[in-house]
Amino acid sequence: MRRLLLDRTASSAAEFALVLPLLILFLLGIIDGGRYLWEVNKAEKATQAGARVAIVTDVISTGLGTQGYVGVGGLTQGDLIPASALSDLVCTRTACTCTGNCPTNFATTDSASFDRIVARMQLMMPNMSANNVTITYRGSGLGFAGDPNGMEIAPLVTVQLSNIRFKPLVLFNFATITLPPFRTTLTSEDSSGTVSN
Repeated sequence: MRRLLLDRTASSAAEFALVLPLLILFLLGIIDGGRYLWEVNKAEKATQAGARVAIVTDVISTGLGTQGYVGVGGLTQGDLIPASALSDLVCTRTACTCTGNCPTNFATTDSASFDRIVARMQLMMPNMSANNVTITYRGSGLGFAGDPNGMEIAPLVTVQLSNIRFKPLVLFNFATITLPPFRTTLTSEDSSGTVSN
């Protein structure tokens, strides 16, 4: 019996068996960290691409695209439209909401324009859907009342991507992590058409 107690021929195998689960967990954690950062980068790039499409194609709120500002707040032809002329106008695929200074018929949406933005975002992040996207138009202090060349106001356009789920390998799909919301804001350019470069 004494000989068996002093035998150390398999001690390294036993020690390795004790350390192996921690080593595997550590390696999966490193892989998950990389996957998490990859998903964050995809979401950021998708949001940036969506904002680019949103500023050069048709606006989601059709009322914003046709809103005239001559006579609103004492503005005359050629006056600079102040930022306060447009409150936050938040649009989803099905409806727009606005409180404060809002264009007439702001709730009417162009779902085809919204779908174009989402389609461009899905090229970079295929697991997202239209339910994850909101687009906000806000006054920027740019644009001229009575501009004959298209939309009079040039709002700030914010594309937000939210409620994206990440499944870590370490948790073996027992839990998911919700990524933080991603936002990109750009100033509207021509806001007309169906194609973006």
